[in-house]
Amino acid sequence: MRKADLVNAISEKTGIAKVDVLVALEELFKEIKSTMTGGENVYIRGFGSFVIKRRAKKVGRNIKKGKSIEIPEHFIPSFKPAKVFVEDVKKHVHSLPKDEGED
Repeated sequence: MRKADLVNAISEKTGIAKVDVLVALEELFKEIKSTMTGGENVYIRGFGSFVIKRRAKKVGRNIKKGKSIEIPEHFIPSFKPAKVFVEDVKKHVHSLPKDEGED
């Protein structure tokens, strides 16, 4: 499902205009991004948590030059689904073709 499909589905189910749904969805994404950029996690009960994960510094290799390089400590955004969400998926998705569930 793409963002356009999501907007269409929400619009059809709620009767809200597609433009309004798109604006609300974009604002949700912006708010999550700005909150996480500010160093704070976002928790949505029953859905999941958008958390910031710390990656420790490590030594990597530049294969082309054959040299070791130091990769500094950095932070990445991550999503952790809520337990209820995971259980619902396990209960309702019985089998997927090999290539569909691997994205």
